[in-house]
Amino acid sequence: MEKRAHGFFGRRDMDMTQGGIVSNLLKFAFPLLLGNFFQQLYNMADTWVIGQTGENGAYAAVGSVGPIVNILIGLFSGLATGAGVVISQYFGAKDREKVEKTVHTALLLTLILGAAFTALGVLATPRVLHLMLQTEGESGEVYPFARRYLTIYFYGLFSMMFYNMGAGILRAIGDSARPFYFLVAAAVTNTGLDLLFVFVFDMGVAGVAWATVIAQTLSALLTLLTLLTTRSAVRFSPKKLRLHGDMLRRILVIGIPSAIQLALTAFSNVFVQSYIAHVNGSQTENLGGWTTYTKLDQLIFLPMQSLSMAVTTFVGQNCGVRDIKRAKKGTRVGLLCALSITGVLIILMELAAPSLSKLFNGDPAIVANASLLLRVLTPFYVCCCVNQILAGALRGSGDSTAPMMIMLCCFVGFRQLYLFIMSHYISNDLLPMALGYPTGWMLCCLCITLYYHFFGYRKYRLPA
Repeated sequence: MEKRAHGFFGRRDMDMTQGGIVSNLLKFAFPLLLGNFFQQLYNMADTWVIGQTGENGAYAAVGSVGPIVNILIGLFSGLATGAGVVISQYFGAKDREKVEKTVHTALLLTLILGAAFTALGVLATPRVLHLMLQTEGESGEVYPFARRYLTIYFYGLFSMMFYNMGAGILRAIGDSARPFYFLVAAAVTNTGLDLLFVFVFDMGVAGVAWATVIAQTLSALLTLLTLLTTRSAVRFSPKKLRLHGDMLRRILVIGIPSAIQLALTAFSNVFVQSYIAHVNGSQTENLGGWTTYTKLDQLIFLPMQSLSMAVTTFVGQNCGVRDIKRAKKGTRVGLLCALSITGVLIILMELAAPSLSKLFNGDPAIVANASLLLRVLTPFYVCCCVNQILAGALRGSGDSTAPMMIMLCCFVGFRQLYLFIMSHYISNDLLPMALGYPTGWMLCCLCITLYYHFFGYRKYRLPA
């Protein structure tokens, strides 16, 4: 693996077309894994702090708003994925000029969409919450807290979007270390402010929301400073901001399918949340148990998601030099690593489900619901490893349409059909409804494996 102090590869860039595959993937994925862990600390810290106040309605609110946030974040993250794939392919092909054009096109697109999404999020919050929680006006155990939290949260959406795009640009050239450092700084800031605002200033859900906004702004500023001062091909110069038509088209061709998939899956989860909110029993206890489960669920996903992003960059760079054999081998190695790490986490979750659940909220009913969900659902995460790694490989090769179609059919279409039939004709209890998730994962695992085996890399086109 070649590193240079100056020139195209810069100090922290990683040329993944050379060197050992395992070392390349793990060296890239490890800081990414730690970074994703600290990113999860944003919402986990919010949830934990609120959980210690004894306000179960506020606890359920902070944990249940994730699907709403993820709709807008999913739209933008898909576009960021498109930009990252284009940059990684041009980087692998050693085309500095096109890397620079793609970077400035992506950052200007971020500025435009950041302002639009922030306004949309603030304006749409009440309507989407009513849809998800099935409430009218300001009524309900959860709604008032959820609206207060989300309205403030969306003020920091632009900062989150800029960080995600900037970090994606750095990762596309193999630099996963600095985005990790920035997330550590932001997570520590967020946690400290959570404790200060809630336990000292007694600000409740507003306090944890403002803590998150401030922390997100810090990570965005650190990313901006890095892009302004780096010596590599991704250096940002404000006077070069421009929507280059050819680069924008490539970003959109790869990014829009990913954006549609992520946004619609998140929107589908709003309906899942609605079903969970109205299963038999207490809404607060059911949503509280679901909230705890989803926080721990996010931790299980971290290794496979990090390795998926590593595989995307690895495949993108190697497709840039037409080394498809190496790209396929990297995919196999990434999948094996994901399955091994996730297997260990599954065992830990099975053994320690009640103890881990109590860390977030000690209410016995909430702990019981969360433990039940963890013990039944976690073995199926092996399917998620296959879905994440193969989808990442296909996107790295430039084929983002197939993963989009497969995941939309399994995670949106099939899951919504399952929930409707289950709730209306079979059982409206918590566990049968929650099983809609693993059934979708298994179907997706089968479909994406078959597609990758028969059609993987056929749609790859070398950057023009």
